[in-house]
Amino acid sequence: MPTLFVILDLAAIVSSLVAAALWYQAGARTVRRISRFEDLDHADLNRMVVAMNRSALLNRRAALASAAAAICLAFRFAASLALSTTVA
Repeated sequence: MPTLFVILDLAAIVSSLVAAALWYQAGARTVRRISRFEDLDHADLNRMVVAMNRSALLNRRAALASAAAAICLAFRFAASLALSTTVA
């Protein structure tokens, strides 16, 4: 059973690090500001939409990695509770 604990702990740590890296990437990409004197064309609008879509995709992946970390920790706690009740 202790090897299961180690595996679940490592999976939670790796998932948390992946989530942090994805959220950092989502926040690191900025969109160029547009002056009110500029004319917006289709290419400018396309760049803004692509930037928002990329950010949303990275945020979605980071949320999934956070959920995986939470699930690993929940399994870890459930296994430790199950082990402690069977021993007692």
